[in-house]
Amino acid sequence: MGRLDYLAKRVLKALVILLAIAVMNFCLIRLAPGDPASVIAGEAGAADAKYMEQLRHQFGLDLPLSSQLWIYVKNVVALDLGFSYRNQRTVAAMVFERLPATLLLTLTAFALALAGGIFLGVLAATHAGSWADSLITVLALGFYATPLFWVGLMLILLFSVNLGWVPAFGMEQVGQGLVGIERSLDIAHHLILPAITLGLFFVAIYARLTRASMLEVRDMDFVRTARAKGLSEHRIVRVHMLKNAILPVITFAGIQAGQLVGGSIVVETVFAWPGIGRLAFEALLQRDYNLLLGVFFLTSVMVVVFNLLTDLVYSLADPRIEVAA
Repeated sequence: MGRLDYLAKRVLKALVILLAIAVMNFCLIRLAPGDPASVIAGEAGAADAKYMEQLRHQFGLDLPLSSQLWIYVKNVVALDLGFSYRNQRTVAAMVFERLPATLLLTLTAFALALAGGIFLGVLAATHAGSWADSLITVLALGFYATPLFWVGLMLILLFSVNLGWVPAFGMEQVGQGLVGIERSLDIAHHLILPAITLGLFFVAIYARLTRASMLEVRDMDFVRTARAKGLSEHRIVRVHMLKNAILPVITFAGIQAGQLVGGSIVVETVFAWPGIGRLAFEALLQRDYNLLLGVFFLTSVMVVVFNLLTDLVYSLADPRIEVAA
């Protein structure tokens, strides 16, 4: 099977999965108690039956559930995410307005977690049984077991409140009129704590996985052959051991990328980061169904794309995967 055929097959599967996720999201949202009409009528102080009936008719909530689902699926296929009656804006405009902030946070945290996890895992494996290995193992267990929101709050307390080194909230200074490199540096300054908070949990996972994979391959024949040839230990680790040990890490990283997007909801809420995670939290409180479904659908697309990219990277690292697919 050629690479284009492999890619086409994977894209087709991804589209079917996305459609199934969209249907499942719709059904789950509709099972939740309350609706936008009751929330809006309650806030307007006009929660009488006639006004709520008028709102439900306007939002299409008085249609049978099957009809609502059919309309939603048709709109999704046409790439129409609907209209937020609560905010009087299209869902696509609101979601894509927040998307760059979430991508910046999640990709930075992902790169940080992958680089830090692989580095610590290699360091632990090459010093197995030493105090450095024990320290990395204890730190990894600590990062893995600690809730994200607690880590975020403690980092804010230490580095923002007590030391004053980095900002605690937001994505950039409001009203400063910064542009160009100054604005980029300001955003990077605000990004430090959220990215570390989101990445620490995954650093622990990648470190433990890399250590285990490195220990598994270190006694294999090709590694012993490399040592018999007189290659330096650094070259053996970098070229022979890490190249083979990295495949399980790549696979797991692709799966974990989806959880990274989900974890950003907590981190964005703690740090008031203006991304789609925080938008989803606000939409949930307001029972804004269309906006919530739009956020869910877009995050699903991000997860599927992450997994697709992982498969492609995996097939490049090990061409046998392409043949077996």
